Amino acid sequence: MEKFIAVIGSGDWGKNLVRNFFELGVLKMVCDINETNYNELKGKFPAKYTNSIEEVINDPDIKAVAIATPSETHFELAKMFLLSGRDVFVEKPLTLKLEEAIELVKISDEKNLILMVDHVLHYHPAVIKLKNLIHSGEIGEIKYIYSNRLNFGKFRKEENTLWSFAPHDISLILSIVGDMPNKISSFGKNYLFPNTVDTNSNFKIPYDVTLTYLEFKNDVRAHIFVSWLHPYKEQKLVIIGTQKMAVFNDTEPENKLVLYPHKVEWIGDLPIAKKADAEVVEIEKEEPLKNACAHFIECVNKRKKPLTDGYEALRVLKILDLASKSLQNNGITLKMNEKFYAHETAIIDEPCEIGEGTKIWHFSHIMKGAKIGKNCVIGQNCFVGSRAVLGNGVKLQNNVSVYDLVTLEDYVFVGPSAVFTNDLNPRAKYPKGGKWIPTLVKEGATIGANATILCGITIGKWAMVGAGAVVTKDVPDYAIVTGIPAKINGWICECGEKLNFKKGKAKCEKCKRVYQKKGNKVTEIKSN
Repeated sequence: MEKFIAVIGSGDWGKNLVRNFFELGVLKMVCDINETNYNELKGKFPAKYTNSIEEVINDPDIKAVAIATPSETHFELAKMFLLSGRDVFVEKPLTLKLEEAIELVKISDEKNLILMVDHVLHYHPAVIKLKNLIHSGEIGEIKYIYSNRLNFGKFRKEENTLWSFAPHDISLILSIVGDMPNKISSFGKNYLFPNTVDTNSNFKIPYDVTLTYLEFKNDVRAHIFVSWLHPYKEQKLVIIGTQKMAVFNDTEPENKLVLYPHKVEWIGDLPIAKKADAEVVEIEKEEPLKNACAHFIECVNKRKKPLTDGYEALRVLKILDLASKSLQNNGITLKMNEKFYAHETAIIDEPCEIGEGTKIWHFSHIMKGAKIGKNCVIGQNCFVGSRAVLGNGVKLQNNVSVYDLVTLEDYVFVGPSAVFTNDLNPRAKYPKGGKWIPTLVKEGATIGANATILCGITIGKWAMVGAGAVVTKDVPDYAIVTGIPAKINGWICECGEKLNFKKGKAKCEKCKRVYQKKGNKVTEIKSN
């Protein structure tokens, strides 16, 4: 088999990746800045060993890399290898900041590369069997899930125990429920580093113990208890169903998956527990990490989507991010987006106002304080500033930035890559400190693709700005403007049909609206 994978980092977990990729016949190179990490591996797993990232980058035979370095390095390393055209496998968590993970997913999408995260429980034979039992209906309707992931150490200051231990459990619970939670709350305590403050907003307090509660819309509840201050190791997932209860105990050497067909019988108004014998479920003797590595190899060779791809990782990071905010606010219950839709890659900085029915698509960023109305469509890679206002039914096509003090009234349409400005004489050295110049686009106006709207002007209602136009002065209601600088070259009805005025009046051939024009002022004549 062709050898095409480099493992980056050969410490505690990296050495397991080295072993598995070697046994799968694809290990080409191992890179670690600490040579003592891989010295003991050289004799067992022959490959090229180096402490130079550049050597990996410059080797044309390396098609993919597996990253098992400290979590705070994941983003820079993964980005570097994606930009170099390599498929990337990353140990969890993908990154320590949601916006960094979104950037990695965007790069992998744009370059058509594989980005896989090692949420290894998905490849565990006991979990695979458990999911099959759930899907077959043997467990019944799921009511409650809880997981414990406990150990003594390994202590970290770059990430807290929530981000270190909980990603596996969050990933698995989301997969089992098949949905994102509606509400999240998280409680925790820091004992080891009580006076430490991390500059990363997710880790202002390096919690050693956390309990996270998830509430799903189908009435399923789940909690996740993680700690690295526990006297012994425990990795357990319990699922309570209407037919059976299931226990996945990963620290159990033999009987890792057990079903309990207990029943509850009612005598009068009292529930009585009727216990039944445990049912041990036979599972394959397979190493989960080897299965994950084999899956990554298959995805690289066949160009297929991984089970735990970048989007799956983003869902997990969104939960972690919201749980972190709850932790920092004494366990306050926070709601996921319920009234509007936001793609996994969208960044929504709270608090902001987003109306019901609005859709926010790939890689768009809504700043704290922004106001967006109902039933809007925010296309791919858009930006809405903290003092921008969008009315109801506004549509932004791809690559549009609506900066501070730009107001778009109801049903404004903005074509792809159109540009708004808010500063007439910008200087990087002399910032304005938020003293921008407002721009107003009135109801129903359309702005064509690649148009540029200078600040301080008003675009009238139902007006149309042509593609590529540069608008430097106010545009009257119903006017069509084109060119550089934009000039009036016609008039348009509210419904989008061009108007032909004769003796100061025009009737739309499509919708039959009637208009009158005096100079450059057009108004609709309302019928009685």
